[in-house]
Amino acid sequence: MDSAELIDRGASIADRLQTTQLPPPWQLVVITGLIALVLVAYSPVWRMTRNVVTIAHEGGHALFALLTGRRLNSITLHSDTSGLTVSSGKPYGFGMIVTAMAGYPAPPLLGLGFAALLGADRITLMLWTAIVLLAAVLIKVRNIYGLITVFGLGALIFAVSWFGTDTLQAAFAYLGAWFLLLAGTRPVLELQRGRRQRWRNPGGVDSDADQLARLTHLPGLLWVLFFAAVAVVCLVAGTGFLLSDATGVCIPVVSGDCPAPSWLNP
Repeated sequence: MDSAELIDRGASIADRLQTTQLPPPWQLVVITGLIALVLVAYSPVWRMTRNVVTIAHEGGHALFALLTGRRLNSITLHSDTSGLTVSSGKPYGFGMIVTAMAGYPAPPLLGLGFAALLGADRITLMLWTAIVLLAAVLIKVRNIYGLITVFGLGALIFAVSWFGTDTLQAAFAYLGAWFLLLAGTRPVLELQRGRRQRWRNPGGVDSDADQLARLTHLPGLLWVLFFAAVAVVCLVAGTGFLLSDATGVCIPVVSGDCPAPSWLNP
């Protein structure tokens, strides 16, 4: 690709960031949803795809640490799909509570945001939002595995957005949104299972729910239920956005005029 083609490609993407794209056929939306379900439900695959959830999880901790005035020190991602975000500040109080609380809701909330953009036919904007967020996380990653994982995912999204056809971009975008929405509940179930194992065999690192229990004097199970409720609400709302072309669900502020559902058209 010569410099002229590079400029043209960049100008095309810049234009697409400001405009809407044609919605994909409903079959693509449904198929990507089914593929995402397999990526979450099939354990051998989940062991790899869960890395994406970990990036979003630790990104949630990092974002709210910064928003509440804490100093963000580092993000570490491990090959077993665990992660750790370290921030400096008071080990108690509102900032610490919000920072600890932000991890598990982050993936489904991010999926909901992506679904809203796709429901508004902002496919390119959704992909480049993901790239920007990954770049922000990359700045604070402090281990080799984490750097490779975050950079690799960002490079993949960039390649799809830069070189992919409209259909490929739509499929990748919808797959990503579906995956984050569907993946919101499984880590919460794993969280509670891990808490039960620690009850039988005390020791190890406390979960986010147990840290919140100490910080707020509320039962850890209540926080688990809160995480689960956020995931379910995001999944229901996000599904409506992703199926907007068939259901008529849209966001007037983002989309402009809301068209009638496609099934009403003769």
